[in-house]
Amino acid sequence: MFNRFKLATKFTLLLLLVFVGAIAVSGLALSHALEQKAEAEIAYRSQTIAETMNSVSNYTNTHINPLLIQMVNTKDTFIPESIPSFAVREVFENLRKNEDYKDFLYKDANLNPTNLRDKADAFEIELIERFRREPELKNISGFRDSYDEKLFYNARPFSIKNPTCLRCHSTPEVAPKSQIVSYGSENGFGWKLNEIVGTQVIYIPAKQVFDDAHRAFVLFISLFIIIFAIVILLINYLLKRNVLQPLKPMAQLAQKISMNEISVEEAKQFDREKLTSIVQRHDELGQLGRVFQRMVHEISTREQQFKQQLHTLRIEVDEAKRALEVAEIAESKTFQKLQEEAKAIRNKRNAPN
Repeated sequence: MFNRFKLATKFTLLLLLVFVGAIAVSGLALSHALEQKAEAEIAYRSQTIAETMNSVSNYTNTHINPLLIQMVNTKDTFIPESIPSFAVREVFENLRKNEDYKDFLYKDANLNPTNLRDKADAFEIELIERFRREPELKNISGFRDSYDEKLFYNARPFSIKNPTCLRCHSTPEVAPKSQIVSYGSENGFGWKLNEIVGTQVIYIPAKQVFDDAHRAFVLFISLFIIIFAIVILLINYLLKRNVLQPLKPMAQLAQKISMNEISVEEAKQFDREKLTSIVQRHDELGQLGRVFQRMVHEISTREQQFKQQLHTLRIEVDEAKRALEVAEIAESKTFQKLQEEAKAIRNKRNAPN
């Protein structure tokens, strides 16, 4: 069935097959690459936020905590602003008021937190255990399923770097009384310096990651389709103009020659109108056109020779016919009788009186 199509149709179908295959392969590769790029971009943003939160924590620990430490020791109620993690959480909540970060979540997930809302869940415990097994690991990112949505997470290990922090997390005996009153003496103690006790996790809805990748994918694929469509149209136009149009008259000429349906006048007219522009080309079609032009000239020369031979043959046939007619007359009895009578008359005329 494919062989029944014209050359332009075949070429277009082949280009479309290549196009569909290229779209399928490149689409898969592009989709994967864009998802990775979107994931890397979100991970970079989350890492930037994590660094910012660490800066807030360090600032609170070195500048705010010394100012509040006396109030913490003398007041009956605990002042949460003296705790770096509280300051970090409050700053992050302010950040979430920004439209670009409203769906971000931050958690100081600990194995034994002072505030139980910071208690690590099963997934976060696995992250903490991995950080403990691989101390050189500084960051873990990926996806987790949480309730009815998929979340992208970026986690960092958390450990006590400043010895002054152990005052609230070593033993209940040295902890501020207001802390014991507010949070009790069961949680948040037994921490050690430089020991990984938790992880700082930032959660981002995975939908945002995939939406960014999908938008970029649609944009690139649309551009690719438009460019390829233009290329197909351009190739078809160039194919028709430079190949098919020159081939069509030569195919017609070859058909007429094979069927012996072309005269000298038609061949000369065909040469003037169709072949003249083709033979001026320097490519294979120009070479083919020159071959057809020589064929046209040979047809003209042969037809002229044929006409001359036919004319000569007719003359010879006429002469042979006349000679045959003369011979037939000469051999007829009437002609022989007339010859004898003429001979007798001549003899009689020439006899002496």
